[in-house]
Amino acid sequence: MPSAGSAKPGFVYGPVASRRLGFSLGIDILPFKTCTLDCVYCQLGPSSHTTVRRRAFFDPKAVLQQVRKAVASGERIDHITFSGSGEPTLNRSLGEIIRGIKKMTSIPVVVLTNGTLLHRPDVRRDLRLADVVVPNLDAATPRLFAGVNRPDQALRLDRMLEGLAAFRRGFKGEIWLEVMLVAGVNDAPAHVRKLRKIIDAVGADKVQLNTVVRPPAERAARPLGESRMRAICRALGPTCEIAVAFPKRAQTPSRAGLERSILAVARRRPVTASDIAASLGRDPDQVAGALASLVSAGRITSVLHAGIRFYEPL
Repeated sequence: MPSAGSAKPGFVYGPVASRRLGFSLGIDILPFKTCTLDCVYCQLGPSSHTTVRRRAFFDPKAVLQQVRKAVASGERIDHITFSGSGEPTLNRSLGEIIRGIKKMTSIPVVVLTNGTLLHRPDVRRDLRLADVVVPNLDAATPRLFAGVNRPDQALRLDRMLEGLAAFRRGFKGEIWLEVMLVAGVNDAPAHVRKLRKIIDAVGADKVQLNTVVRPPAERAARPLGESRMRAICRALGPTCEIAVAFPKRAQTPSRAGLERSILAVARRRPVTASDIAASLGRDPDQVAGALASLVSAGRITSVLHAGIRFYEPL
């Protein structure tokens, strides 16, 4: 996939149709696949290396300029979400960028994070500026943490969980824990019970249960069926919900060229034709035609995962 660190990087993408966040304006402040983990289920593919070093990868003013333009476009934006090419807290300008967004709009700011750097006071300070923080919790034991998340060698699960607890104590916004389940790996009843103990101790506002719905880094990473997901959701307690399909709502059609808009969304994650149509407010037949053209031109490819066709750049 293309690198987000090209000469003229696009920091903003979407708004995309999110199952959890409505129409979400994505902000990507990392070079491609810059992460502390190499998760087996990652929709961006495997990592060549991991890192725990925080850096100022890009000029915060350039990021804020693109956010300002997107907010002024008139497109529907329900949340502004830090996501994209890796772990957002690795960018040490994160707090500065959030502060800048807060000065220009009242749209809620969300940070999707794997939570591995929450033991660091500087990371917690940056994240406290957000309205919603969504940390991952896929493993309750070091063995499964290593097997599912494949962390950088500097990371330990106990420090991660201590950081999550410390962040909960000092954060005034909402915490939504995301639990990603891989069939036959971290879905055993005994492990689910251990996850429940951690969830109860943290006191998150929501627990969002997910599974491998997009093409993963490792082909062996498989999704759970609906009945098993529902059973585990009940076992994880009353705050747990399953990340359901995005309801179809009306989006203001994007003013940008259709093929260019498709590439901007697809370069961050594999997407379906219906994802694209909902995100861009475009007619499904128009999207299908544009996708066929892009595939024919060799600019994107398609893959099947769990019987569903996804599109991603070559």
